[in-house]
Amino acid sequence: MKKEKAEGKVLFDRFYENIWKERWESLKKSMEGKSGKVSLSPLLSQPYFMDEASILVSSLLPGGENLEILDMCASPGGKTLSIALTMKNASIVANDRSPDRVRRLKESIMLLPGDIRERMVVTRRDASKWCLHEKERYDRILLDAPCSSERHVLNDEKHLSIWSPSRPKRLSVEQYALLSSAFLTVKNGGYILYSTCSVNPGENEGVIAKLFKKHKDEVEEIKCTLPNSEEREYGLMLMPDKAGGIGPMYACLIRKRLNQNSSFC
Repeated sequence: MKKEKAEGKVLFDRFYENIWKERWESLKKSMEGKSGKVSLSPLLSQPYFMDEASILVSSLLPGGENLEILDMCASPGGKTLSIALTMKNASIVANDRSPDRVRRLKESIMLLPGDIRERMVVTRRDASKWCLHEKERYDRILLDAPCSSERHVLNDEKHLSIWSPSRPKRLSVEQYALLSSAFLTVKNGGYILYSTCSVNPGENEGVIAKLFKKHKDEVEEIKCTLPNSEEREYGLMLMPDKAGGIGPMYACLIRKRLNQNSSFC
């Protein structure tokens, strides 16, 4: 196990040092150890602690009245709670494909006030195929995509020991499938907030770039800012070495352009 862990660590370091160059050591150091977490809201029936970066990123999803919102990969539910607490009269579908993760998601949603829970539905689907069932249905979609989660890997010997460069490549393919499905599922004029907790550009702006390449006349980026965020080719990053220890968290807000014969309010 020690030899495997050493091999995994070498591959991991080599991969991310190639991306971040001289910054990698300070970035890695900032991710070692658990991140500081804050309580989401006093409106919940008991405290729910999460990385402040997740709360900040959730706030980027534009509000409105009586919206239909889909959270495609919702578990464990922190961003779902954050959105549910801030979106007035929104109907929210919170989804995850894993039975265990759906159980955790349901436990999180039970912390919400009853009047908010009544407007929520929990589903268990493969979100990459959502567009086969519903097209141009939702006003807002949150896609907090499964990712490399390097902070978790660094602090888990088992995950570090089995890490290989094939993992982020596989994840980027899955992420694009999810984003493509979201793009077909969101209404014309609607918004998609794409996020990960990865520091790999291939899982972040690289995935967004693929969507723009395929749908360049149908999609636009909505520029956003957050305190201590760093602008990327598409979207922004909250990096723990520059943002007081929170994150990492990537986010990009995109809007599906209106068709000439469509209307959006």
